[in-house]
Amino acid sequence: MIEMRFHGRGGQGTVVASKILADALAKEGNFVQAYPEFGVERRGAPVFSFIRIDNKPIYDKSRIYAPDHVVVVDPTLVEAIDVTEGLKDGGWIIINSDKKPADFKFPAKFKVATINATEIAVRNKLGTLGAPIVNTAITGAIVKILNLTKLESLLEAIGDVITIKPQNNQKAAREAYEKA
Repeated sequence: MIEMRFHGRGGQGTVVASKILADALAKEGNFVQAYPEFGVERRGAPVFSFIRIDNKPIYDKSRIYAPDHVVVVDPTLVEAIDVTEGLKDGGWIIINSDKKPADFKFPAKFKVATINATEIAVRNKLGTLGAPIVNTAITGAIVKILNLTKLESLLEAIGDVITIKPQNNQKAAREAYEKA
C-alpha cells in the first residue's frame, strides 16, 4: 500500500488534487481512498488530504500517520508546520515552489522535488493572479515523480472532475509533468 498526505490551504484545490489523482489511479484498476481533513472551512485555512493506493481492497479508514510521500501545495506551510511528521525514510516531499529542492533544509533521509505549479496555473489562467488554483499542475508533477499512473489516465480524470476550463487544467498538468 502507498499512502500520501497533501498539505495546502483552502481554495488552492488541495482536496480536488487528491480526488483527481485517486480517480486517475482507479482508472487503471487500483483500489484507492481519497479524503480530506480540515477545521473551520474558510479560504486560506490549512487543509490536509490523504490518499491510499493498493492493488487489493482497502479497509483501513483511519487518518494517515506515516505517509510514504508528502505533497505541499502551499510552500509557506513548510515553515508553519512539520510537513515531514511521520514521513517514512526515503519518502518524497513534492513542493509547489519556485525554489530548488536544495533550498529546503530537510533531513537527507527524504527526497525533495519542486515544481512551480503556481506559475503554471497563472500561465494557464487557472484561478486569479492573487489566488491561482494549482491542483491540476501539482498532480502532473506527482504522476511524473512517483510514476503512480499514466499521464493519459490523469488527463482523463481531470476531464471527468474539472468542469471549469478543463482543457486549461489538462494543459497545466501536462506542462508540470514535462517539467518535473
